[in-house]
Amino acid sequence: MREAADKDYGLIVLSDACLDADPEVHWVLMEKVFPRQADVLTVDEWMAILTAARLKIG
Repeated sequence: MREAADKDYGLIVLSDACLDADPEVHWVLMEKVFPRQADVLTVDEWMAILTAARLKIG
């Protein structure tokens, strides 16, 4: 993720599709670290965005 962010890619992290063995580390990554370089969404939020875009395109 960091290299992609350095290359100015638009990034999305699906918070409920990745995991750290330590729940506290997962929380820190999702709430503090990743939001600095990416949009952090749930799978449901991401799917809603994709569905809305698909409907818009027709």
